Amino acid sequence: MTITSSLVSAVELAGRSGFRYPNESDDYRRARHALLAEEIELRRHIERVAAQRRALPPGGEVNGRYQFQGEHGLLDLADLFGDRQTLVVYSYMFGPQRERPCPMCTSLLSAWDGEARDIEQRVALAVVARSPIERLVAFRNERGWRDLRLYSDIDDCYSRDYHGIGNDGGDDSAINVFTRRDGRIRHFWSGEMGFETADPGQDPRGAPDLMPLWTILDMTPEGRGTDWYPKLDYPG
Repeated sequence: MTITSSLVSAVELAGRSGFRYPNESDDYRRARHALLAEEIELRRHIERVAAQRRALPPGGEVNGRYQFQGEHGLLDLADLFGDRQTLVVYSYMFGPQRERPCPMCTSLLSAWDGEARDIEQRVALAVVARSPIERLVAFRNERGWRDLRLYSDIDDCYSRDYHGIGNDGGDDSAINVFTRRDGRIRHFWSGEMGFETADPGQDPRGAPDLMPLWTILDMTPEGRGTDWYPKLDYPG
């Protein structure tokens, strides 16, 4: 872990920046340097949180025998690891009661599909939903996804235990990380932010935010807004 006391102050680092742009004012540059110092502090805080996450003690051992239907047959949780020692599982809000899948989940997974081959160089990545596998594959093909691995939770046991089902019995999105060490599968980490942890005036969001969409919009003067959400399709 980085020793904070050995770091140069964020204000000093910001002052070393040589960035300048055509026709910018002195006011702009002063404000931008102040913002840059905050961005450096944010980067450092993100790394501190990531280090704290990596240092978590062992999580609960997975004792349930969860079964999933893939395109080529039945699998259990151990099978989803492949030859990796860490598995990331996203619970997709596309249960049998839904006519179409969640647009927010779909936007996230569309971005992840482009990164899936890179991610799987280090860890296994799986997407689990409660609809039959044929329905999941049909939508994957409609969406043009190429590299995401989709699985059906055939008896809802995994979704129930790992928060893929809400209190009302409907779908909930969830992300869980599992490890396989010395023959034992354990839960490592899960996103635990929701409506209960949201700040006033904000929709529930995790930190870091899983959606590249919001990362891009947060860099713009329009921001992410308060009432706009991605859709499955757009006119035109």
